[in-house]
Amino acid sequence: MRNSNCSGFLGMVEALRFMETDIVAIIGPQSSVVARIISHVTNQLQVPLLSFAATDPSLNSLQFPFFVQTTHSDLHQMAAISDVVDYYGWKQVTAIYIDDDYGRNGMSALGDKLAERRCRISYKVGVPPDSGVNRTDILDMLIKVASMESRVIVLHVNPDVGFEVFSVANRLQMMGNGWVWIATNWLSSVLDSASPLPSETMDSIQGVLFFRQHTPDSDRKRAFYSRWRKLTGGSLGLNSYGLYAYDSVWLIAHAIDAFFNQGGIISFTNYSRLRSVKDSGLHLEAMGIFDDGKLLLNNILQSNLVGLTGRIKFDTDRSLILPAYDVNNVFGTGFKRIGYWSNYSGLTVVPPEILYTKPPNRSSANQELYKVIWPGDTLFTPRGWAFANNGKQLRIGVPLRVSFREFVSQARGTDTFKGFCIDVFTSAITLLPYPVQYQFIPFGDGKNNPSYTELVYKITTGFFDAVVGDVAIVTNRTKILDFTQPYVASGLVVVAPFRKSNSGAWAFLGPFSARLWIVTGCFFFVVGLVVWILEHRINDEFRGPPKRQIITVIWFSLSTLFSTHRENTMSTLARFVLLIWLFVVLIINSNYTASLTSILTVQQLSSHIKGIESLKESDEPVGYQVGSFAEYYLSEEIGISKSRLVALGSPEEYAKALQLGPGKGGVAAIVDERPYVELFLAGQCTFRIVGREFTKSGWGFAFPRDSPLAVDMSTAILALSENGDLQRIHDKWLMQSTCSSDTSELEADKLYLRSFWGLFLLCGLACFISLVIYVLQIIRLFYAAPAESASPGQCPSRSGCIRRLLTLMDQKEDPTKNASKRRKLERSLSGKDQDGESLRNPKKKETERTIGATST
Repeated sequence: MRNSNCSGFLGMVEALRFMETDIVAIIGPQSSVVARIISHVTNQLQVPLLSFAATDPSLNSLQFPFFVQTTHSDLHQMAAISDVVDYYGWKQVTAIYIDDDYGRNGMSALGDKLAERRCRISYKVGVPPDSGVNRTDILDMLIKVASMESRVIVLHVNPDVGFEVFSVANRLQMMGNGWVWIATNWLSSVLDSASPLPSETMDSIQGVLFFRQHTPDSDRKRAFYSRWRKLTGGSLGLNSYGLYAYDSVWLIAHAIDAFFNQGGIISFTNYSRLRSVKDSGLHLEAMGIFDDGKLLLNNILQSNLVGLTGRIKFDTDRSLILPAYDVNNVFGTGFKRIGYWSNYSGLTVVPPEILYTKPPNRSSANQELYKVIWPGDTLFTPRGWAFANNGKQLRIGVPLRVSFREFVSQARGTDTFKGFCIDVFTSAITLLPYPVQYQFIPFGDGKNNPSYTELVYKITTGFFDAVVGDVAIVTNRTKILDFTQPYVASGLVVVAPFRKSNSGAWAFLGPFSARLWIVTGCFFFVVGLVVWILEHRINDEFRGPPKRQIITVIWFSLSTLFSTHRENTMSTLARFVLLIWLFVVLIINSNYTASLTSILTVQQLSSHIKGIESLKESDEPVGYQVGSFAEYYLSEEIGISKSRLVALGSPEEYAKALQLGPGKGGVAAIVDERPYVELFLAGQCTFRIVGREFTKSGWGFAFPRDSPLAVDMSTAILALSENGDLQRIHDKWLMQSTCSSDTSELEADKLYLRSFWGLFLLCGLACFISLVIYVLQIIRLFYAAPAESASPGQCPSRSGCIRRLLTLMDQKEDPTKNASKRRKLERSLSGKDQDGESLRNPKKKETERTIGATST
């Protein structure tokens, strides 16, 4: 046994004294600093070094292959602290640490784990590792800590310094309401081994959260505690490090046993590099390399035992599996456990060994801890921050607008800003769980609206820390910046003049396009002609002089529009065609009525511009707002020539340019973002949005890439939206409409042929099929009927055949032929009935014969 008193120098000397004798393994040391120094020696001599208390995360690396941590690394403890910070919604912490390898590497791990949860260490202060640190130094250090924003303090030191820090903090009233103290497992080792502590010490740590390595409860563990109390008489407690030390001894024992079973031999080879120091008086030449050290190391790493601390097994990273910690809260004369942490399930109130039998679940909804008694004896979770006395102010760029000042404007003669965007920002920033000090910096010359592209670029150069204003979230900006959740929907729209057209002599022609009118009229005539052809041979109402027949066809066709035709159809084919046509007429009539109603009651455009497509196809000038990204989008994305684009700076210029029109030096339409357009149309009742919104975006606040403030502000904006504050801010600044007319988007009400071609196709097919069937019937009659001076189906000449065919088509079907066919059919049916009756009643048939003979 050697005691280095956690001194790196003494540890090195004792280790060298160890190595002068032939040893195969070392258990210890407890100090990470000493472990790092000794690891350099054990690596060269290939002697496994097992440490049950050195928790420095950087020790478990490829640099020290013969160092084995038989306890859990601080990497997991820092992950547990980060989860607790995130669980309570804190975003910044202050770290006080011992300034040696143990403390610095622990803080590095804490910073990495906090960054994974969008949190950070806002201030770090190191404590000298020498015992010479005095109370005055700690007092000065805590005064600086108290001047910072963060009220969440992580204390990662040794016990002597830790209790001194708590004592000074209690004197400075830093252990009261609003403060949060989180101690690493150094506090649990003292409370477990030296409890009860003096009342003065316990009073100074009330409300502190601390961590302790979790060891599962078991009969074996309880029996060991009982033996320990008997051995020490209850004068010395046993902390978790003692349990890991006990398991480490058994681990090396099993490994050496396996080493011998595998034929391992304890032999040493002189270290050739030490021959040059043979006469130095240090006797370093006595050191030797353990020949089978790698075999023993492999046996250690392949161990799979169950000890007092649970299962002892190493993963591929040479770390103990299933790391877990107890989360404890100091209260009264002792402490209580408020939950557990494990890398398997996160924070929970259920012991980790129970959760290991279930599927892992680290969802935020599954994270849980019991109530905490915080410093100041309160149950209310501290917000974790306060306004600092020396906090850094963020430089926030704000566009200095000269138009649409309802969104952003600077109060005359002051440095303050107001407007819709400013109110949203200030309301959201008050919802953050930490304070943010900021200063608005105007950007622009005050004569024209500034370029927003230049404004947001200032963030990438570090000139601004953020930009607040009516900044559109577009693709080329998101490549270099992070934006918050959009607080207002936006997108480019087209504005054009309009007029009211509620009456007119030719308004009834408006619902249909010219092509649709022509096609519909043609189909009226075609359907009437088809019905006439199908009905001409059998229906007297479709026969007569040519003039009468033409009038009948026209009348019948047009009367179907109102279903007032008096002519009855007798042909099945004609009825089929008429049924399809009446369905088409019903659909067309319904759409015509609806469209005409809309035309006579809705405002109509006085411009031929119907949207972005017609604007693109024309060659007329287009207006856009100075500084807006609309110029880039219209020229680069839409392909409109820059020579057609006209920069406009104010709503007044918008109105003047639209009223003049392209023929008098104005513009045909204006393309701008919807919020500006809605505000412009609130006071201008002679213009409207035409077409649809052809881009989808929004306005957000811009921050540097990977800024945690952007995420937190997004959450705050969503909260504003959910509680209705965002809508109230919108109504305050932007609901200033003075126009009583409808402000909805205007669309063309005209109906086009493309909307009905399917119906016309269906009707055309019905006409075509019916005519084909009719022609086949006529051809069959043509070949079946005899002709003058010719056999059936033969004609003296081609013209004669055509005349005969036309005569057959014009010839009215003989009604007597149908009558004779009808009589034959009735006679046939009557004969069948009589024969059936005779079969059923033969006596009746005989009687009839007798009566007949008598009559004769």
